[in-house]
Amino acid sequence: MPDTTVSTDPATDLPLGEPLPGWTTRPAPPRSALEGRFCRVEPLDPEVHAGDLFAAYTADPAGRSWAYLPYGPFASLADFRAWMDATCLGEDPLFHAVIDKAGGKAMGVASYLRIAPAIGSIEVGHIHYAPALQSTLAATEAMFLMMARVFEELGYRRYEWKCNALNAASRRAAERLGFTFEGVFRQATVVKGRNRDTAWYSLLDKEWPDAKAAFETWLAPDNFDAEGRQVRSLADTRAALRR
Repeated sequence: MPDTTVSTDPATDLPLGEPLPGWTTRPAPPRSALEGRFCRVEPLDPEVHAGDLFAAYTADPAGRSWAYLPYGPFASLADFRAWMDATCLGEDPLFHAVIDKAGGKAMGVASYLRIAPAIGSIEVGHIHYAPALQSTLAATEAMFLMMARVFEELGYRRYEWKCNALNAASRRAAERLGFTFEGVFRQATVVKGRNRDTAWYSLLDKEWPDAKAAFETWLAPDNFDAEGRQVRSLADTRAALRR
């Protein structure tokens, strides 16, 4: 089948990309909370969130969750708070705390970054979930809420996920959440004195309706038994909806 996203310039007879009539620069993400059933995602405030986050991260004494981040772990709450004050209060990256509604405390961090309103591209990164938040409904819902803001509220075209190519857990998470692998940028940067190859993933606006349907179906109460165990995985839910 012909690629309908490519047209030919009548003046040069060269193939060009899909026209985007009416495209306008998109708004920057606002500093407002996102509310879900299991979590709330709100702009990071060191005064409010630092203590809960530091306490939650101490459940990982080996520091495995910090291994692929360009900062941390931190020896004390004071050090952690100083890093947050210096790093987490800007507009890009725009850091958020993930509040687990079951306990009412901040249990993780995620941010929007590399925000490009003119072309409608934005990345999610600095994702750092404490052990108690990992593999929970709140953890997945937080990612869903951030995606929904990007595509539905702000009208962006492209949502990116990038990670160390050696970070198998992050790569599995990207695929589970519906991102498409685009390739590896070799020797992309240096992190903590080591080479980092970066794996790139993306989700596009035209893919969002199917992704949204999968999230909503997976998060529905009837997909979990009395003990909170999923009946069908998110990947299986997505595959079933495609049939």
